[in-house]
Amino acid sequence: MAERLAATDLRLRKPVVLVGMMGAGKTAVGRAVAQALRVPFVDSDAEIEAAANMTIAEIFERDGEPFFRQKEAQVIARLLSGPPGILSTGGGAFLQPENREAIARRGVSVWLEADLDLLWARVKMKPTRPLLKTADPFGTLSDLLARRNPVYAQADLRVTTRPGYTIDDTSRRVLAALATRPDVMEPPR
Repeated sequence: MAERLAATDLRLRKPVVLVGMMGAGKTAVGRAVAQALRVPFVDSDAEIEAAANMTIAEIFERDGEPFFRQKEAQVIARLLSGPPGILSTGGGAFLQPENREAIARRGVSVWLEADLDLLWARVKMKPTRPLLKTADPFGTLSDLLARRNPVYAQADLRVTTRPGYTIDDTSRRVLAALATRPDVMEPPR
């Protein structure tokens, strides 16, 4: 995949943080972009789960969303202070002003934008989405999307993903967007 994406002639100068709704492809695309750039990939939700020795759903159920968001902010701050790499965040992470500020100070945010139908197709059969454990999960997802999109629109870069796009297609679009930013990508020395 790295050869197909052909980004090895560029060097990452700061962390890239993928933001957007659950199901937008942040983890899959993040892994592909990291591989193409030969930099580390980290998923903030996976880091939280490892630290807590619990799933996100279990943390939500036991401790509630405010506790989870506090731990999420701590993990994101720690990950941003590491070497440049690709960081995939949970869908609600960018909604927190402290996370947006930390990302703006140390990295660059990339919104993976997807429409409601694509998101629903990707998340409707996954029981690991605590925010969708409602009587009307589609309505909940629609409401979340409507409320969150204006915040995601504050991201530094926007890459739209579509139903027909492969992971490689979206990854190439992310790499192209990053290449427009000399503060993020530079030719090798």
